[in-house]
Amino acid sequence: MANETIILSAHNMSIGYASKHTPVVIADAIELAFAKGSLIALIGANGIGKSTLLRTLTGIQQPLAGEALLNGKNITSYTQKELAQNLAVVLTESLPPSNLTVFELVALGRQPYTNWLGSLSPDDLEKVNEAIALTQIGHLCDKKHFEISDGQLQKVLIARALAQNTPLIVLDEPTTHLDLLHKVNLIRLLKKLAQETGKCILYSTHDLDLALQLSDEIVVMSQNLIVQDTPANLIKNKAFDALFNDDGIRFDAEKGGFTITGI
Repeated sequence: MANETIILSAHNMSIGYASKHTPVVIADAIELAFAKGSLIALIGANGIGKSTLLRTLTGIQQPLAGEALLNGKNITSYTQKELAQNLAVVLTESLPPSNLTVFELVALGRQPYTNWLGSLSPDDLEKVNEAIALTQIGHLCDKKHFEISDGQLQKVLIARALAQNTPLIVLDEPTTHLDLLHKVNLIRLLKKLAQETGKCILYSTHDLDLALQLSDEIVVMSQNLIVQDTPANLIKNKAFDALFNDDGIRFDAEKGGFTITGI
């Protein structure tokens, strides 16, 4: 993978959190590299530290050691405005109460570029309309954000991130609370956006089946190891076997999914 294609990377990075006496390390010696035009899934059991890894990679919290580089520059050295022009983050948190329409919510993605009055220039409007077209939410523009479904809102939040016009988009559990059809459609949309816009899109998920079928690469986070590779290589190298600390759950390489035994 040529260096010029790498958008985000981690080098000898340790993640965790501070306690009263000594830092609590969740994972260390992390080496990752995410390239332009790729859709990358982050998977792991509940509580393994996926959100901590995403927060550290995106500069929301400091690494305990090592560094995360965004476009070759330590992510902690960016100003807030610079970071917002290079990285868009879509979290699962509920939106604060407001009467914003879908169009206005997408337009908030232009905040890193607007003047102090927050008014949209012709270029800002073009980027907002491009994002709306790419996510096919034009029919929702006049609706209030609380009048649409969870699946529609996820697409709106992705449109807001696209309007931000960054080379990297990071999403934390974007398919939570969606049914299977909407999960499939959302991940297909992310795949399409990565291919057509050349952006790097990293998302955490519990939907391993979808990640295997649609992601270019997967980061597998288990108790003692974080490994990144293509789905085919991860299956071949049995990377999913240690995903769950339970002898009754095994990954079946032929079926490409988990089997449950001992029932």
